[in-house]
Amino acid sequence: MVAVVILFIIGLLCLIKGGDWFVDGATGIAHRFHVPELLIGATVVSIGTTLPEVMVSATSAISGHGEIAYGNALGSIICNAALIAALTIAIKPGKAEKKTLRMPILFFFAAMIFYAGTAYTTGYFSRMTGVILLAVFVVYMVLTVAQMKSVKADKATAAAAEAGENAAEESMLREILLLVIGAALIAVGARLLVDNGTKIAEAMGVPESVIALTFVALGTSLPELVTAISSLAKGHGALSLGNVIGANLFNLVLVSGMSCTLAPFGIPAGKTLGGINASLVVDIPVCFGVMLLLSIPPLVKGKLYRAQGVALLAGYAAFVAYNFMI
Repeated sequence: MVAVVILFIIGLLCLIKGGDWFVDGATGIAHRFHVPELLIGATVVSIGTTLPEVMVSATSAISGHGEIAYGNALGSIICNAALIAALTIAIKPGKAEKKTLRMPILFFFAAMIFYAGTAYTTGYFSRMTGVILLAVFVVYMVLTVAQMKSVKADKATAAAAEAGENAAEESMLREILLLVIGAALIAVGARLLVDNGTKIAEAMGVPESVIALTFVALGTSLPELVTAISSLAKGHGALSLGNVIGANLFNLVLVSGMSCTLAPFGIPAGKTLGGINASLVVDIPVCFGVMLLLSIPPLVKGKLYRAQGVALLAGYAAFVAYNFMI
């Protein structure tokens, strides 16, 4: 058990340093190409911080633990919105670019409606479901890259074009290296945390379904948490918000899509409420609820509010309490 605890701590240290480098690289690239940080957060940063979920869920599905793949995706969405984004908003609320937010939020709810519809009607995520979700991911990325090019063209300046090419190339290489190395450290750190943290949880007698929705979800969401904290500390709050929204979309279309494409699985038959699978009564509705609470204020008012963050945190606390008490 001592070795498990040591590996857990090493994983935490990898996450902290990796998150720091990842944010530096991402913001540097955003500034270089005159792309809004929120847009970079919703694409490049989100893919990097979602890597742990992809690895954990795909591995779980292939090894016959579909309940972990399913619970990790939903649990990560809830954790990202109601804990990570909520902390960011509660600590430092601010403005949000409505125009940049529209597309990732629209894609998220479209994918979530399809995902929930599949869960409620069939209770099974087939290989075709996975292919459709991955196709949505491809379409989103194509449209987002086109949006980035448009923003770049609108904001590029003659001064940037006249900058020394050699210095620019060296700086660009450094930013890419920070991004790649940071993402690698985040992935390694998250895996060490999840693997060893799960062993600790199992030794304490915590059920697998609860581990997936809470502990594994929190563990694989730690990159987003580290990125959020690093972004706040460096004054890049928009990067954090974009990262959370993008990561939640990718949890549905990339993480779940990859998992059920590789190994189809059904909804875990665990807890029930009123004779109905508890996931259909609690987990999926909570996903919709926390994302609506996170999305509506910035879309309507272009602002984030401290009360909004506090409400999300309260909701997350209630969700975790429910999972351990019921």
